[in-house]
Amino acid sequence: MRTAYPVETVRAAERELMARVPEGALMQRAAAGLAVVCAEVLGKVYGSRVVLLVGGGDNGGDALYAGARLARRGAGVSAVLLSPERVHGGGLAAFRAAGGRVVAGEGAEGVLGRADLVVDGIVGIGGKGALREPAARLAGAVRALGTPVVAVDLPSGVDADSGVVVGEAVRADVTVTFGAYKPGLLIDPGREYAGVVRLVDIGLEPGAAGAAGGEVEAFQYADVASLLPMPTGESDKYRRGVVGIVAGSARYPGAAVLAVAGALRGGAGAVRYVGDAADAVIARFPETLVSAGPPSKAGRVQAWVAGPGLGDDAGRLAEVVAAEVPVLIDADGLRLADAGAVRGRAAPTLLTPHAGEAAALLGVARDEVERGRMAAVRELAGRYGATVLLKGSTTLVAGREGAVRVNPTGTPWLATAGSGDVLSGLAGALLAAGLGARDAGSVGAYLHGLAGRHAADGAPVGAHDVAEAIPAAWRDVRGD
Repeated sequence: MRTAYPVETVRAAERELMARVPEGALMQRAAAGLAVVCAEVLGKVYGSRVVLLVGGGDNGGDALYAGARLARRGAGVSAVLLSPERVHGGGLAAFRAAGGRVVAGEGAEGVLGRADLVVDGIVGIGGKGALREPAARLAGAVRALGTPVVAVDLPSGVDADSGVVVGEAVRADVTVTFGAYKPGLLIDPGREYAGVVRLVDIGLEPGAAGAAGGEVEAFQYADVASLLPMPTGESDKYRRGVVGIVAGSARYPGAAVLAVAGALRGGAGAVRYVGDAADAVIARFPETLVSAGPPSKAGRVQAWVAGPGLGDDAGRLAEVVAAEVPVLIDADGLRLADAGAVRGRAAPTLLTPHAGEAAALLGVARDEVERGRMAAVRELAGRYGATVLLKGSTTLVAGREGAVRVNPTGTPWLATAGSGDVLSGLAGALLAAGLGARDAGSVGAYLHGLAGRHAADGAPVGAHDVAEAIPAAWRDVRGD
């Protein structure tokens, strides 16, 4: 599990560690790790040209100490001081002693144009809001040049706690972060600006610094593998989980087919379908148990999935919401669901909106959700008293309590019609198998993202291809 901690927690861990180690030790550890990564990006240090963009405070100090190390290895290193009056004194002295050259602000564009590598040490994790001049201008100039960029701890202009970017920001090829991941490195749009993230261990223990848990968690293979429901010799369809699906309509029969596909490929022991697309479902998946409805008369289920392609069938949706088993609500179901009824449910509820649907539920513009994904998913979870899976470039899963989970496996090829219907069926099958809503959403998103990668392999795919690739993703996670 990758765990990212908010700035306040990281700062507390830094204070605790600095009280136990010699003065300056943490900065030297950070600078050493930063210099190593810079050398890897350069390939050959001797004779290379490196430009440091140096702000005030410790972030600039890290860059200067790392620049000194590179200069001692034969690189030509120039430092552009954006806040000379606040520059880190010790770092600047070490930089000059190693042969580094300080460049006045008006000469910045000239040295940038000749650089083999730019190191972004403008603003650290405490930075808030848009970059000011001349930092904003230099960030734009670096991006226009296309020179490789290594960011110190966090790309300047990215909010460390949320990933929000306001105005200009540095786009890094690699971000070297110290001691702990920060949420803004894992959540778009910040994640896109961060590039490849390299964690340098400087001895921090943020989990022991008074925080109850991480702000953001990102699953890895082992985490998902430990939660996958596997059949045993005593398994039957009910022990594996029967999922009911209320989806599709005369206008959108494909939504039902794709949701059923996701559920079957996601390990459901059986799928009961209730809706107006029974013929289409049976034609594609004859093993499906179809019913004319209503849902309460369809037979025993361990979880319901409701909403994809449902149209305006509020009656069936209301009956599913009233059920005493876990429920996943997606697509049209999000529009039809009564918020009070959802909040009043005793059994787990998982909502799976994309940004547009989330914006409609919150009564805000879509771009507001996309700019502040973590705030949006938390707000929805609080309003509905449910677990929310916010789909998009960074899929987030948030419950009423605990850390927000970010899915690391998504691919842009999943931005195709019906892909979300497949995810609904998959996550519904995991709910029926006994996973809690937060785990079902997290595991479902992880497998869905991997399936998208397997199916696409660098080329366009349809949602049905994603469903068919779920078993390959499952085997991948388990190492089979």
